[in-house]
Amino acid sequence: MFDVTSRVRGLILVAAVFTVPAFAQQTAGQIDERLKDNYELMRMFAETFEQIDQNYVKDLDRRELVEAAIQGMLQRLDPYSTYIPRTSMDRFNQSVEQEYGGIGIQVNVDRLGRLVVFTPIPGGPAFFKGVRAGDIIMKIDGESTEGIGMAGAISKLKGPRGGEVVITVKRAGSGPDEPLEDITLVRDIIQLDTVRGDVFTDKDWDFMLDKDQKVGYVRLSHFSRNSANEMRVALDKLREQNMKGLILDLRDNPGGLLQQAVAISDLFVEKGMIVSTKGRNVPERSWQATKEGTYADFPIAVLVNRNSASASEIVSACLQDLDRAVIVGERSWGKGSVQNVINLDEGRSALKLTTASYFRPSGRNIHRFPDSKVKDEWGVSPTEGFEVKFSGQELREWRAARRERDVIREREPETQESPSYVDTQLDKARDYILSKLNGESTEKKDDANPEPPAKSGE
Repeated sequence: MFDVTSRVRGLILVAAVFTVPAFAQQTAGQIDERLKDNYELMRMFAETFEQIDQNYVKDLDRRELVEAAIQGMLQRLDPYSTYIPRTSMDRFNQSVEQEYGGIGIQVNVDRLGRLVVFTPIPGGPAFFKGVRAGDIIMKIDGESTEGIGMAGAISKLKGPRGGEVVITVKRAGSGPDEPLEDITLVRDIIQLDTVRGDVFTDKDWDFMLDKDQKVGYVRLSHFSRNSANEMRVALDKLREQNMKGLILDLRDNPGGLLQQAVAISDLFVEKGMIVSTKGRNVPERSWQATKEGTYADFPIAVLVNRNSASASEIVSACLQDLDRAVIVGERSWGKGSVQNVINLDEGRSALKLTTASYFRPSGRNIHRFPDSKVKDEWGVSPTEGFEVKFSGQELREWRAARRERDVIREREPETQESPSYVDTQLDKARDYILSKLNGESTEKKDDANPEPPAKSGE
């Protein structure tokens, strides 16, 4: 029998100590029994770890072994419980905070292997220095970018705020004999927008889709720490332009922070429950709408598709159940679970663990379980009469058109000879808003100009 070393005993002791809080609701006898069981299980794990570490045919990285064990445990749970290793923490934090130190460009590698600017990011150093979509970055700090690849380029362009980087570019559309241009950029904290309009003009997103009818359009890519504030700014800009109706586009939105979904829902509803959560070892909780600060005087259409998930489903379900908006498009993904981010390794890695389920105001959980069928109730379905399905090809065409409009550059006016892509889901949402506005304007006109009363005796 293998003797458990002091190191293994220490590992078992630490594991046992940290299991105590999870049993806070149980009796002392139950806790003792669970701790005893956990001790035996951790002993088996520690012995296996020690045997592999000491006797496997090749030397192994012990951290990699433990991380593999963690990932193995999580694979027995659900697809949304994941381990975030040290190497991925910066990227994970960036996705939540939506900011990083850099020059503010998105780059691609073209079919010739050249590093090409896809689009500058509004407000970033590259944007203000005139870097444009299509510029080819030939050198970074004097070193050729030939064969550099995306990862290599990003590592050179990103860095602490205040640091300088020089990029040598061949301007978009320039001829073979035109000289290259050196551009010195000072890195800054780049704040990525999550709230966007239909197209970028001058120095900001244009949130007014139909300037004649005053129909606003706000697109939310995902829910990060600043999304609710960004949404409020966009709505205030639209109000300054006398917006009368709004289209909220949540298509392909994978979700994000629960608190941001609650805050954004609260912007549109004055009262009622926004969402509730229930879990095995967390207290039941619900969030109620508040009247103060509500944008409540215009009709709303919410666009969702098969990839709208999690927080985007919280918002669309709330607005649908509380009769604040119609849902247009196709049934959403069906992710009704809440993940908690638990720091490990003194914050250098983390565990994203499913700890609860959320429920829409009607009391239904929208989660699509592995054995769910098409006829079952899951996801957020379009309001009756507002379903507009995309085939796989139509979805790809919509994404391509959307990416094209997201590129920041000077645009030629659209003409009848060169029609733009027709988004039938968006058209359906706009038709609804216009029908509501026309109906309201007719009613107001009738009230303002009533028929003269009939004379007595006639």
